Amino acid sequence: MSKVSFDFNDHIAIVTGATKGIGRATALALGACGCTIAATGRSREDLESLKKEVEGGGGKCSVYPADLSDPDQAVAMAEHFCGEFDEVSILVNNAGVSFPERLVDLEVSNWDKTLDINLRAPALVSKVVARRMAEKKRGSIVNVASLSSVTGLTEHAAYCASKFGLHGLTKVMALELGPSNVRVNAVGPTVVLTPMGIEVWGDPAKGDPMKAKIPLGRFAQPKEVVDAVLFLASDAASMITGELLLVDGGYMTQ
Repeated sequence: MSKVSFDFNDHIAIVTGATKGIGRATALALGACGCTIAATGRSREDLESLKKEVEGGGGKCSVYPADLSDPDQAVAMAEHFCGEFDEVSILVNNAGVSFPERLVDLEVSNWDKTLDINLRAPALVSKVVARRMAEKKRGSIVNVASLSSVTGLTEHAAYCASKFGLHGLTKVMALELGPSNVRVNAVGPTVVLTPMGIEVWGDPAKGDPMKAKIPLGRFAQPKEVVDAVLFLASDAASMITGELLLVDGGYMTQ
């Protein structure tokens, strides 16, 4: 849970991919700061577990299972929460997948699923939510992008393509929504020690060379990314839009 103190008592936040990793940590941190959570993920069981944890800490949480690789489900989820709540003021597009493989071994199904979840879903969900935010003249959208939004990584062709695209989408959204007082930013983490991050980078033979390129010499903890998300979502970042905040331990300084 984040140690940074923010006040989100009058806010409602949709968090996608909220059942695990960065998404779950974000939902819990926002809930602890007074935000009402609208959580989505594929597993109803995991969503109910999250709801119980948020409410156990004194927060409020509504859940809606959805597979964001299906565009109809992505839109239905966004419309459901916009109908349930009068004003959704925060959207965290966190859901993401990765299928490490070299380009010469690329599986079309992996490419499609990566782009569907990592890029198309944020666009479709934002399309619905941003309309309501623009009507209310208030909103903050935070896209969970990646270090892979600005640099290439071997075995990550589809992932890099999706995250470079999400970076570009963030810029366009900021331009179009800024006049309606809706801010759009992204965070760009290096490897984060979530279950997915550990699965991909846990082998020292693969992880150690990556760490060697990071001046701080380590991978990120989920809470370090969550703190950046909360900052961008908060009024503390009220004059920041269209930015990609790297949480990369200095990787891109080289």
